[in-house]
Amino acid sequence: MSARPSGQNAGLPSPKKGDWTHYTADVHGTRYSPLDQINRDNFNKLEVAWRFKTDNLGTRPEYKLEGTPVAINGVLYTTAGTRRSVVALDGRTGEVIWVHSYREGNRAAIAPRQLSGRGVSYWTDGKGDERVLYVTTGYRLIALNAKNGNMIPSFGENGVVDLKKGAVVGKGQPIDLETGEIGLHSTPAVVKDVVIVGSSFKEGMTVKTHNNTKGIVRAFDVRSGKVLWTFNTIPRPGEFGNDTWENESWAINGNTGVWTQITVDEDAGLVYLPVESPTSDFYGGHRPGNNLFGESLVCVDLKTGQRKWHFQFVHHPVWDHDMSSAAMLTDVNKDGKIVKAVAVPSKQGYVYAFNRITGEPLWPMVETPVPQSDVPGEKTSPTQPIPMDAHGKPFAYARPFIRVPDDIIDFTPALRAEALENLKRYRVENSPYVPLILGDVNGKLGSLNIGNTAGGTNWPGGGLDPETHVFYSQASMSSVTTGSLVEPPPGFSDIRYVAGVKGREFREMEGPGFGSAADAPQRGGRGGAAAGEGAGGGRGGGAATAAGAPGAPAAPAAPGGGRGGAGLGGPGPQGLSVVKPPYGVVAAVNLDKGELMWQVPHGDTPDAVRNHPALQGLNIPKTGQTGSVGIVVTKTLIIAGDPQVTTPPGRPRGAMLRAYDKQT
Repeated sequence: MSARPSGQNAGLPSPKKGDWTHYTADVHGTRYSPLDQINRDNFNKLEVAWRFKTDNLGTRPEYKLEGTPVAINGVLYTTAGTRRSVVALDGRTGEVIWVHSYREGNRAAIAPRQLSGRGVSYWTDGKGDERVLYVTTGYRLIALNAKNGNMIPSFGENGVVDLKKGAVVGKGQPIDLETGEIGLHSTPAVVKDVVIVGSSFKEGMTVKTHNNTKGIVRAFDVRSGKVLWTFNTIPRPGEFGNDTWENESWAINGNTGVWTQITVDEDAGLVYLPVESPTSDFYGGHRPGNNLFGESLVCVDLKTGQRKWHFQFVHHPVWDHDMSSAAMLTDVNKDGKIVKAVAVPSKQGYVYAFNRITGEPLWPMVETPVPQSDVPGEKTSPTQPIPMDAHGKPFAYARPFIRVPDDIIDFTPALRAEALENLKRYRVENSPYVPLILGDVNGKLGSLNIGNTAGGTNWPGGGLDPETHVFYSQASMSSVTTGSLVEPPPGFSDIRYVAGVKGREFREMEGPGFGSAADAPQRGGRGGAAAGEGAGGGRGGGAATAAGAPGAPAAPAAPGGGRGGAGLGGPGPQGLSVVKPPYGVVAAVNLDKGELMWQVPHGDTPDAVRNHPALQGLNIPKTGQTGSVGIVVTKTLIIAGDPQVTTPPGRPRGAMLRAYDKQT
């Protein structure tokens, strides 16, 4: 959102100070506002000015609102409701200016990425042509007149580009335009006269085939909708990285999309693509090799889509460490020299920082030996890259793995002893990369990990002050996962092992919001959404793997993160988290110095911890909360909402909006 000199971004005039022109405030992904009217002296005096309810924008109310509106000249534009309508609202009063709704029937009802989406993008030529662009539930790119909500007839076919055209499976077979599996809930990236769109798929825990639709990123002319270039996230023969799919496994695998926000260095003409996991999330025996560009940051040319450089965060991904956050761009002062940098927060709780032009890491990346899988057919990478800070220590701003016994709950000796006893039912290694096992109710139940599906920083991403080069993020510290694999029921999947535990009833896992689209069959509850609709969000959400061993029957939510006790798939004692607080934090990282500045618990202590019978009479410090929330960085403050609803003494039940001093 920060103002730019005139002409720096041709085709997109300098935004007015205070405008929020992209999902991440600006195309650099900073979530930064230079405004300073709201400060530490008046923040606690803020009051709700108005509310806008989305209940009638679809056939059922939505329960999970992920959008961030763009704010242009006093008007807010965003997606809303279970039909993923687009609304324009008066920023001062909340009054509806216009509403756009595009009905897609069964195509949206069975789409892999439902809910209302994360918002829209905005473009103007500075001469009166103003457009709002978004991706529908059924994977269409639509351009609207920002003034009245009408579709732009000269864009695509009467305002619509069918994004399923060009998507393929296998060696290049086009997908069915109605039933083919591909979608997106993030916003397009718009810079100059180019709009860039990623792709996403169903959750990868219990999928029915590894030969799914292949990930794809495309750029379109923002005026006409014409395709400008295509980048294949699973490289084809002759493309860089194809040899990392051994035994020609590129031809029988899919996913590897870009489902989070895309950012752009418009001056250098470079685009930054954070790539997700290949099919499937937790087993890769059908795709031997490192599987580029799975779980990588890929830099491509804005004009051509050609790869400039890449960095793979996880080799042969089998932990669901999608690149879930937008890459953030800034210029840092490193050792007295200005370096054009890109920084990426992660589910692991590590911060990865590079020269954004060359891809060279700003500090060492150490290929570190990691535990190996003993699951038949699986061949994990012998090493994984661990980013180091300027002092030679792992560059972590959140908890990347569970150190046993150091990180284990210690409210009381009895609870700690119970937790350590429960852990004997799991594979435990002091590593961020503990491979999943074949879980069995009569033996080991799973592998102990933290920071994968719903850990660290997820889809809301972090924020960055472009003046001080300090990166800020909310992060989960207690999203414990106890991953396990099992053979699927006969005829369910061609994947050898999927998420589950032998001896427990198999359960197909669906992602957050699946079945909640306006035209989806009514299935009760919250639109039929099943696994993964906890506070974690993103791929897998907070509930799917936090339920302990994936595939296990749902267990009561454990305070502070994770779900259930030892008998229910989780190692925590008496329904408490197995790890000690903090459960969630806000952290600050100085990118000039390459070091963590500060870390504080974020959110009140969950009610289930404060009121737990085993903790009565104890002085429990503020624990913070697990979950995924966005932040706003201002001239003086960091602003973030609570991930959970609580009822602490002295105030009504609810969730708070909190502000932090940027320096402390």
